[in-house]
Amino acid sequence: MPGTNDPRTSRRGFLAVGSGALFCTIAGQRIALDQPGAAAKADAAAARVRRPRAQPATAPGAAPEDQLTFTTPEPQPGGVVREYWIQARTMRWDIVPTGRDQWHGVAIPGRTKFTAFGYQPMTAGFAAALAPPSIPGPILSAEVGDVLRVHFRNAETKVRQGLTMHPHGVKYNPEYDGVFLGDFTRAGGFIGPGEEFTYTWEATPDSVGVWPYHDHGPNHTLNTFRGLFGSIIVRAKGDKAPDNEHVIFFHSLLPGTTGLKAPFQCINGRAYAGNTPTLTAKVGEDVAIHVIGMNDDFHDFHMHGHRWRDPAGTFVDTPIVGPNEAITARFVEDNPGRWLYHCHVFSHQDGGMAGWYLVEP
Repeated sequence: MPGTNDPRTSRRGFLAVGSGALFCTIAGQRIALDQPGAAAKADAAAARVRRPRAQPATAPGAAPEDQLTFTTPEPQPGGVVREYWIQARTMRWDIVPTGRDQWHGVAIPGRTKFTAFGYQPMTAGFAAALAPPSIPGPILSAEVGDVLRVHFRNAETKVRQGLTMHPHGVKYNPEYDGVFLGDFTRAGGFIGPGEEFTYTWEATPDSVGVWPYHDHGPNHTLNTFRGLFGSIIVRAKGDKAPDNEHVIFFHSLLPGTTGLKAPFQCINGRAYAGNTPTLTAKVGEDVAIHVIGMNDDFHDFHMHGHRWRDPAGTFVDTPIVGPNEAITARFVEDNPGRWLYHCHVFSHQDGGMAGWYLVEP
């Protein structure tokens, strides 16, 4: 069998390769996120990072591109502004709230609660919460020609560090990239504690699909791993939405991130059937299940009793999804009953990455 350094190793082969040590670098400090106390070390390092005082155009080593200025885009003809108010804050999160794996009928021992980070939907002006912060954050939706205007607030008071929202799939200029770039950081790349910023992202024809968004501030690796992510759905103008649509993230919550003793393989922040999302549908419905990878691993998505066509038109039932990639299983439901869905990487499946799909006749 080819080894991990063998050029013949296929992409699918990486599904079976164990993850190595995971590091992040903050303010010149290299931190191993799989070690005890890693989260506290990363938070302390991130708290020391400040927004650069100089503008990118005057930063040491600035290039002509750093002197460019940009305007805020408006919707294309026929498009509208899709406005969202979202804040980021920590929360206590239970990975296994029932305390059991319903699939195997066993109790899950040990502590399962930790301090997570979540995006929270708010009413206009951040006047009130629409829902608690969660893993994942709210789904942002648009059609081609629209702009997404996302008002973001860093509402965290305990873990004090710069946060952002960085999107995939949509069009944006450097002001709205939402990424910390050291001395070259622009306005949207560092939102300090208590601060607000409005991102504007365009839904262009090549944005059609399902995409993730996540923190990309100084501590983005840890913050994303502990819950600061969500999804964007962009449809072609006038496209019919599925009758039944779900977005699920395959990711892990590991001891270095959570401070817990056990690692958990998760779907939307939960582990083990009965805790992970229970998806539902009815026979005859147009169903779409979007799956996004949100850790360092490659996963695959398997749903018992169902097949669907991939983008090439081939019927599949276990397609691969990599880090920050998205796949969609779309089909007309015709098979009622209780079905299992899971990642078919066996260590992920048995570590909690499984759930129920219930289909009514």
